[in-house]
Amino acid sequence: MWDILKLKKAGIFAGGVLFGTAGVKLLSSKDAKKAYTNCTAAVLRAKDCVMKTATLVQENAEDILAEAKQINEERAAKEAET
Repeated sequence: MWDILKLKKAGIFAGGVLFGTAGVKLLSSKDAKKAYTNCTAAVLRAKDCVMKTATLVQENAEDILAEAKQINEERAAKEAET
């Protein structure tokens, strides 16, 4: 005999199948693909911006390091003179 629990589980399963089927159709639609393409393009633009910023920061850090080494060399030279 069918009890309420078995009917409830069957209903949940059937609802999941319907929801999944509708979800797949929605996610594979033409409009969804256009949205995915636009989102991917935006991510690629953001990546380029981040990479430019990271390169700039790295170049600045290299300049700072070179200047710091120069300062230390000048100090060492002054200390060696005295």
